[in-house]
Amino acid sequence: MPASPIKILNEVFGFKSFRPPQQEIVEKVISGGDAFVLMPTGGGKSICFQLPALCLPGTALVVSPLISLMKDQVDALRENGISAACYNSSLGEAEARRVLAELHAGSLKLLYVAPERLLSDGFLERIKSLPISLFAIDEAHCVSQWGHDFRPEYAQLGMLRELFPQVPMIALTATADSQTRGDILTRLGLADATCYLAGFDRPNIRYSVVEKNKPFQQLTGFLANRGEEAGIVYALSRKRVEEVANKLAAAGVKAAAYHAGLPDKERHRVQEDFLKDDLKVVVATVAFGMGIDKSNVRFVVHYDMPKSIESYYQETGRAGRDGLPADALLLFGYGDIAISRGLIGTGGNAEQNRIELHKLNCMTGFAEAQTCRRRVLLGYFGDRLEKDCGNCDICESPPERFDATDLARKALSCVYRVGQRFGMGHVIDVLRGSQNQRMLELKHDQLSTFGIGKELSQEGWGNLLRQLIHLGYLEQDLASFSVLKLTERARPLLRGEERLELARPRDKRVVEKKSAAAKKPTYDGGLFQELRALRKSIADEQQVPPFVVFADATLAEMAAQMPKDKWELLKITGVGQHKLARYGDAFLRVIKAHQ
Repeated sequence: MPASPIKILNEVFGFKSFRPPQQEIVEKVISGGDAFVLMPTGGGKSICFQLPALCLPGTALVVSPLISLMKDQVDALRENGISAACYNSSLGEAEARRVLAELHAGSLKLLYVAPERLLSDGFLERIKSLPISLFAIDEAHCVSQWGHDFRPEYAQLGMLRELFPQVPMIALTATADSQTRGDILTRLGLADATCYLAGFDRPNIRYSVVEKNKPFQQLTGFLANRGEEAGIVYALSRKRVEEVANKLAAAGVKAAAYHAGLPDKERHRVQEDFLKDDLKVVVATVAFGMGIDKSNVRFVVHYDMPKSIESYYQETGRAGRDGLPADALLLFGYGDIAISRGLIGTGGNAEQNRIELHKLNCMTGFAEAQTCRRRVLLGYFGDRLEKDCGNCDICESPPERFDATDLARKALSCVYRVGQRFGMGHVIDVLRGSQNQRMLELKHDQLSTFGIGKELSQEGWGNLLRQLIHLGYLEQDLASFSVLKLTERARPLLRGEERLELARPRDKRVVEKKSAAAKKPTYDGGLFQELRALRKSIADEQQVPPFVVFADATLAEMAAQMPKDKWELLKITGVGQHKLARYGDAFLRVIKAHQ
């Protein structure tokens, strides 16, 4: 009789209890049911299919989009004493034959496979006669055309339900709005699946947005107090990635570039060095990250604004997967929006362009928000937070509010007077009474709103107009060069039937200082570093990433609890029987010597 799920969770994975709703998901799959799981990065999605695979007879097939992601997960499983392998294009002929032999011999509990390899005629025919325990579709948002990372080869996975109607299927993702979720269920044939929505909140991540101003100086200021902490810096172009990486390296930071234009060998080297903690910062395009299972990424910086909230959420979600405090810093500049809009405009598919422009507009709204970042972020996915989070730049440094009724009416009136046919820049010029050539040609210097806003700077009017857009009094017609138009919501304000409070722009220096502040640990920092050094030497010897040996959170708990023997060490989260037997004595020696 197989061991109970809770016993396997404790003895194999070293976790003392399930997180909600892991136990219900595990029991549903073990009983033969289908499941759809939406769970934030770091929330424990892998347990939801790895644990049932250990309870059920046969082999679980895990569909994963990236080779590096498969390798990391297989390494972690093997470290816990679980028989697992991956089957993809990175394997040599002899190794591929060995994996298939293990599959046919029934000696594998989990096999990670790329979608195109799984769906090949030869492989499907091969597994029809084998005891398959379950199918797990990881990164399931790749199935949907509404997802931010649609992959055509994923869209064909629906045939698995037709070919293997009795095998339970579980689809998992961290990023999917309601439309994407519905599309995933339809395409995978999971109409009867139980849906488990664990929410999107990552409370350990601190979100902050800083207006872009000398971005490289802002980045180095942010990195100044971070010691050997690992992080990712995202930029939109390959040229920007290489420029920032080279400047960081010249400034003495262990940094390297990663993008799709680099040779495979170089990309592999950068990724391996980062996973092994030999590299502190990777500067990358979005080509980097989806396959990164590294749990101790302490920060993610967006040097340029991403094109959608889904991308931002997934990329920032690579920080703090171990549950320890992490930072997500976005450098926000309006030039980034213009570039992104231009790139979207070059697409040939009008419907896809419309979707992407909508997503970009929502991302801009998040960056401009003067309310709790987490509430705006979660609200996009339909996940409501009842109160402010207390762990974002807005909550920590709330903007001062002021009665903006008269200024807002001036702005709305000006938009109306110019015929709702001009963008923000021209409206501001009218309000401030600019005497430029275009103003005179259009005769807008004769409008009643010309020069009525000289008391406010160009930047001040820009901030006010952006807040009016974010609050729904104005909208930007993206299809017509982002001209400003009034909405129905503007009517009562213009008629004098309501008053409006807006936020004053916050002091940038205060925000930057806070976002760069180091957090005081609740454990013995010296012991933590000694344990990290031991872990690194073990990992190098085993040729695996350090976090595969033990996560930072496990080392932090050791440094706080300082266990005296194996029984106390076994109580530490992340220490299972297999790792206790392999590494327990070495870690106890370091703890004892430190005391």
